[in-house]
Amino acid sequence: MKKFLTIFILILLPLCSFGQEKSNKVPLKVIEFKDNVDLPLTAKERLQINEVYGKYAEKYVYSNTFRLKSIKDILRNRVVIEYISKESDKKDCQKLSEIPLLNSFVSDLERDKTFDPKNFNPLKYNFTFHSRGDTMYQVDNTNYFITIKSQYH
Repeated sequence: MKKFLTIFILILLPLCSFGQEKSNKVPLKVIEFKDNVDLPLTAKERLQINEVYGKYAEKYVYSNTFRLKSIKDILRNRVVIEYISKESDKKDCQKLSEIPLLNSFVSDLERDKTFDPKNFNPLKYNFTFHSRGDTMYQVDNTNYFITIKSQYH
């Protein structure tokens, strides 16, 4: 009986101590959308969604209220394209060409041949849209930088 009790204590004691450890993880904030996501889609936004989701746009975006708001938030509030010419302001970051395309819905989706900030569709790329912090990317061979703002700000 003494052996059983000793073994039981040796097994149970470490488990008890693990249960007492505090987690240093910061909980995620509740996502709050700006009022502009309640406005209807623009023609340009609808084209961007259709380009990436194709025949699945209705099923996965338009009929899913939260996903539609999330996409509107990305397109309207969270993607910032800046032209940075001053060398000291440039940051070393991942290149746009290194980001895979989101071609799960439209298999023949292609990268743009040239970068046009006015017509750039961020939905085409597998950006880290859901990270805790902002993420920056550089458009290859240009002074354009794309910042994806965190949804938790």
